[in-house]
Amino acid sequence: MNPDERLRELGLELPLLPELPFTPRLRPLIVHGGLAYLSGNGPVGVHGRVGADMPVNVAREAARQTALLVCRTIAEGLGSLSAVERWLKVLVFVRSGPDFADQPAVANGFTEVIVDLWGEERGLCARSAIGVAELPAGIPVEVEATVALA
Repeated sequence: MNPDERLRELGLELPLLPELPFTPRLRPLIVHGGLAYLSGNGPVGVHGRVGADMPVNVAREAARQTALLVCRTIAEGLGSLSAVERWLKVLVFVRSGPDFADQPAVANGFTEVIVDLWGEERGLCARSAIGVAELPAGIPVEVEATVALA
């Protein structure tokens, strides 16, 4: 089953890309040499520092929302989720409170959506999850990715 069909089967909807509270000088998606590079995305309108004023389960849900935003970027930029053959690398930044060290649990929210849509063989990818002091607009999570094109 292709990821577009799987999205419908799971009853998931791709959110509209939100208006950003700042003006970035970037392209949300660049295609080069059979790969697509996706700029950082995050759940605009969600704020918090994981492990300080935001619990892991809320941040994990924010990462799930971010996955759907990334999928919207893919659908708009490439015409279909099926244009992605395989997820290669995901980098997850987690806005973390002092002594918070469970960034992978937050990142799993993103990865779970991708694996649900593309399956383990094509969706499970290399991943890093790192804690940072700040992210744009106070968002709790930001994700960038590299995917191979079909």
